[in-house]
Amino acid sequence: MAGSAKIKKVWAREVLNFRGNPTVEAEVILSDGSSGRGAVAAGISAGINEVGALLDGDTGRFAGRGTLKAVDNVRNVIAPAIGGMDARDQAAVDDKMLEVDGTPNKAKLGGNAVLAVSLAVAKAAAVSRGLPLYRHLWGDGPFWLPVPAYDMLCGGSHAIEGGLDLQEYLIVPAGVETFDQAVQAGFDIYNALIALLRAKGHAVGQWGGPVSPKLGSNKEGMDVVAEAIEKAGYKLGKEVYIGLDAATSELYEDGKYVLAREGRTLSADEMADMWTQWIDEYPLVTIEDGMAEEDWDGWKLLTHRIGDRAQLVGDDFFTTNPGRIRRGISEGTANAVLIKPNQIGSVSETLETMRLAAAAGWATMPSERSGEAEDSVISDLAVAGCAGQIKTGPPCRQTVVKYNRLLRIEEELGRNAEYAGTRAFRTWVR
Repeated sequence: MAGSAKIKKVWAREVLNFRGNPTVEAEVILSDGSSGRGAVAAGISAGINEVGALLDGDTGRFAGRGTLKAVDNVRNVIAPAIGGMDARDQAAVDDKMLEVDGTPNKAKLGGNAVLAVSLAVAKAAAVSRGLPLYRHLWGDGPFWLPVPAYDMLCGGSHAIEGGLDLQEYLIVPAGVETFDQAVQAGFDIYNALIALLRAKGHAVGQWGGPVSPKLGSNKEGMDVVAEAIEKAGYKLGKEVYIGLDAATSELYEDGKYVLAREGRTLSADEMADMWTQWIDEYPLVTIEDGMAEEDWDGWKLLTHRIGDRAQLVGDDFFTTNPGRIRRGISEGTANAVLIKPNQIGSVSETLETMRLAAAAGWATMPSERSGEAEDSVISDLAVAGCAGQIKTGPPCRQTVVKYNRLLRIEEELGRNAEYAGTRAFRTWVR
């Protein structure tokens, strides 16, 4: 490859993610002096098909969550294997690490070790080429600034005990004109939500991330979010829409969906009925994991029922895995995929998933994790390939790393900083 920059040094260290747990950060230095760092995120709710992080298991240190084994694998196994390779050939570097690992799920080296290096290589190569990461990954565009899907209110494994069953209630400002206006909308609605919940007698903090009140029903979460949008001065269903991450794999027991908060147990058909009713009543444009990760029949039913009316996103269902995406496309299940690089474990495989989805006419939604790292790669992924969407928490604390990166990209693109808006949601915005 013309103008190649060879990998000169690979290093790794244990750092902390935004949940305070250890993670792996890798650093790559190239022969031309360019360098890049990559740090790996982690989630609380993980799909069974995700690539796993290699943890030390020493309960006397970070409660067993240390990552020194993965760090050692970067320093002593991966570094000599990829040393001298051209960092601009991302696929070749990633393939070499997969070859050295030799397992189907990166269990030997650890998905956290492989991804940290993969990210660092991509960033170093971008610096070497004098390009922002999104251009290095995807070429010359065109590029869209993504619509933020803000996780404003949470339940499930992200919530206090006795909270809502559904994991995340999202606000989606697809109807505003620019990305910076979408950031303003996130700020306004989050503040309105805090004030609204306090007025209703709920004890909630401010600027601590998504709120987690004990509401009477899962549907009440929809009502509260809708009311907050309007109290903030935005037109519900015109400027701002609603989304959900149902995380139904956590509710799935013996082929049924258990809504413990409401004392109800539903079949897949009844779950599809519930989602249909909610779409009738609310400007609900995106539902993530509306059926469980291994309930393929339920997913087919749901897609047949409302796939032309809402974005149906697979997270635990697909785990950013190209093989599962191919099956989903061939079987007509879902119409969008959540993108989390740590689910699959390399930059190349993440990009392959995005391209597969785009070729099928599916939407892609890069997403942060609850244990996000000090890294903004998903912001660049959201701009690359006109994904048009990004899923994060409200504009505070850990999430500002992502929004600040996007605000800089917006400034960099200038007149070409086109906001995806309602186009990102195809025909699902009504």
